[in-house]
Amino acid sequence: MRTLVLVTTVLADLDSAAARARALVRDGGRLLGVAGPPGAGKSWLVEAVVARSVDLAVAHVPMDGFHLADDSLARLGLLDVKGAPATFDVGGYAAALRRIATRDEDLVYVPGFARDLEQPIAAALAVPREAGLVLTEGNYLLLDESGWRDVRSLLDEVWYVDVPDDLRGRRLVARHVAFGKSPAQAEAWVRRSDEANARLVAESRTRADVQVRLG
Repeated sequence: MRTLVLVTTVLADLDSAAARARALVRDGGRLLGVAGPPGAGKSWLVEAVVARSVDLAVAHVPMDGFHLADDSLARLGLLDVKGAPATFDVGGYAAALRRIATRDEDLVYVPGFARDLEQPIAAALAVPREAGLVLTEGNYLLLDESGWRDVRSLLDEVWYVDVPDDLRGRRLVARHVAFGKSPAQAEAWVRRSDEANARLVAESRTRADVQVRLG
């Protein structure tokens, strides 16, 4: 019986992460995904790589832009589980990545996500054909489920961001409080929703090309 051995490159600092992104482009890749559980620091890592890659004409496609709007979530009975895989337009996300990958269009508009509103904003971001590196981040890039597998297949490389659970929890509570929840509401949401999603995300980590461990 053969044993599958997973060999994963581990990046432990931001300069190494930027160098890895640059190597991906040098080797002919373009679409780089950053996955990880809620509160892992995915957006922060993307911003750090962008800041260190100004010569690559970097573009950004956040998975959160493909959240279903609250009106749709309420109609579907999913508002209380906002952030779960079913609360995203995964088909639209995959279609946007496919358009970007083919480079058939001069410009591809994609939605952004307004944290202060907790809502997606249509056509808020643009990806030009000449973008050398396209970064996309989100919880479910590695999920082995219908729709999400299409997303994974379109990405040249995916990193998984790994941080201690207690640090993630503190970040999440602080984020929810900053956007209007009381501390008690924030802690309850993290326990009920964010951590359930985090467990699901953690199960997919073996499908990543790289692990990023930043405290």
